[in-house]
Amino acid sequence: MIGNSDIKDKNDSRKILLALTVLILIFGVSTILIFPSFLEILSSGTSSGLGLKDSAVISFFITLVLLTILTIASGDGLIGEVQFVLTAFFVFFIIIWLMIAWIF
Repeated sequence: MIGNSDIKDKNDSRKILLALTVLILIFGVSTILIFPSFLEILSSGTSSGLGLKDSAVISFFITLVLLTILTIASGDGLIGEVQFVLTAFFVFFIIIWLMIAWIF
């Protein structure tokens, strides 16, 4: 017979698989959506620099990937610490956005 802990483990495994599938799907869609913008940015390598609009797009995806990696590495951070992850997202986004616009 299957015990309660086995059923709980199966449900947890399904939730993790679903979360990873959604994450990979979001990553794939975002990669497809950013690709034309990325090519445009690469082709304008000899121009005067990136503007705030281009650096905001780059910063959004860098921040999304960075915080996803950090929350997965922290264990239960993806679900249990949503309020801190959202705050960190906006702080990282602003800092990375302005630094990309300033440096490049």
